[in-house]
Amino acid sequence: QRGKKMTSSRRHHLKSLMLQIAANWLAEEAKQIEEAKEAYMAEHCPAPDLSGDQNALMEFCKKLHQALDKIDDDRYDTEAKVAKADKEIEELKMRVTELAGVKKPALKKVRMSADTMLQALLGSKHKVTMDLRSNLKQVKKEVKEESAEAVGDWRKNIEDKADRKKMFETS
Repeated sequence: QRGKKMTSSRRHHLKSLMLQIAANWLAEEAKQIEEAKEAYMAEHCPAPDLSGDQNALMEFCKKLHQALDKIDDDRYDTEAKVAKADKEIEELKMRVTELAGVKKPALKKVRMSADTMLQALLGSKHKVTMDLRSNLKQVKKEVKEESAEAVGDWRKNIEDKADRKKMFETS
């Protein structure tokens, strides 16, 4: 059964089983959330003590209203923070898509003289010429002359070196 494909009825059956398991998980999760809410309410919001006269009940109602106002303020602040964060996330997503969409073209080689490059950078108003050759030093080539004296030169050099050698040997 190696190369055999799955039949459509088998695939349909497996898909329905997976959906059933997922639905059970969701129901279980909803039940756990509800139990957690009830436990939180039991711990943080005990049943009010309504015994007492009218003044005590009015005082209790004022405290409840103050607590409600504080909770509303906190909720408003939290909603504003969430809205700001959502807006930032949207802006960042848009920037990412913009950056991903822009592809840099391959650059082409352009032959351009220094003058045209400066003109392109500085604009046509500025007239800057860069004649690079005018700034170069003039170098004169020395022509070596070979004459009959050059032939006698090497013998003289040998004699000079011999004299030097004798000078070092005596001392």
